[in-house]
Amino acid sequence: MSHRPSSGLAAVSTALLAMSRQMEVRDVLKTIVASARELLDAEYAALGVPDDHGGFAQFVVDGVTDEQWKAIGPLPRQHGVLAAMLHKAEPERLADVREDPRFGGWPDAHPELSDFLGLPVRDGDETLGALFLANKRCPRPGGGCGFTAEDEELLGILAQHAAIALTNARLYERSRELTIAEERSRLAHELHDAVSQKLFSLRLTAQAAAALVDRDPARAKGELQQVAALAAEAADELRAAVVELRPAALDEDGLVHTLRTQVQVLDRAHTATVVFDSPGIRALPAAQEEAVLRVAQEALHNALRHADAARVAVTLVRNGQGARLTVTDDGRGFHPGTVRSAGRHLGLVSMRDRAAGVGGALTVTSAPGEGTTIEMEVPGG
Repeated sequence: MSHRPSSGLAAVSTALLAMSRQMEVRDVLKTIVASARELLDAEYAALGVPDDHGGFAQFVVDGVTDEQWKAIGPLPRQHGVLAAMLHKAEPERLADVREDPRFGGWPDAHPELSDFLGLPVRDGDETLGALFLANKRCPRPGGGCGFTAEDEELLGILAQHAAIALTNARLYERSRELTIAEERSRLAHELHDAVSQKLFSLRLTAQAAAALVDRDPARAKGELQQVAALAAEAADELRAAVVELRPAALDEDGLVHTLRTQVQVLDRAHTATVVFDSPGIRALPAAQEEAVLRVAQEALHNALRHADAARVAVTLVRNGQGARLTVTDDGRGFHPGTVRSAGRHLGLVSMRDRAAGVGGALTVTSAPGEGTTIEMEVPGG
């Protein structure tokens, strides 16, 4: 039996599920490293993503404190054993990395590494990174058990799935960047067409008023009144452009259908069960519908990314002339006051602002180990 807290299929499954829950590249890297270290019961684990200049664009470690990491200094270069893992497909399993001829030493603050297991994380022919572990924990006082062929096989399985998770995270971030860029480009075009002429006229009128202040105060006053009118028109144009950022699906499909579709997508994408129920509500004003959708998205994001929930339920019901949204999860929960005082709002401030902005109210009920319920009430038209 290998010495690890949890071994076999269940441990591998836990590690793979943890990776699949992450969407941001940095989060995926951290999860890969932590999962590998726990799965193989090592003291240290790290994953480096190479750049194009002989260094690492990102380097994530587990088993080293923040203070130790800062004391170590700059990120390592691609040399020695690290370079070997990046430039060939085979794993490296060493009884003592310090005795390898490629070993070039490390900074004074670096922890002492002995037994070593590493391999590349590859997507086809592309090497995405180098994953390694060091100092296998052993029950014997003298230690020295080292990594085994079984460990090497497990790490190989983990690396294959890590490549998939990392590739998906990169695609997700790229897709999000393109969406943001496209939206910014469209908005910039709208603002240019709708507002630039107003601003140009405002500038000319202000210059005229400045020139008339001394010789014709009455005319200057008239010009300043025109400046105020033009500024108001420009503000109206700007607000109209921003309103157009309302999600297109709301206009095309309505709030209930849009929410149901998003919940179905999240249910397929995550290991948690995500359900939606709405017995039917009357249509709400555009601003209220968008606020409800944004709060639901933020609450779902929190439940799936931060709460480690197994089940998330979203309900939308009629409440007088308005509606009541409820998002409930069975996750780890938290102290709302503690989260706020620690500066980690988990989007709560944004959600409250959105509710208040349409004349509604938002309540948060949570406690450690008891899940979280977000409830939002909005008035009708």
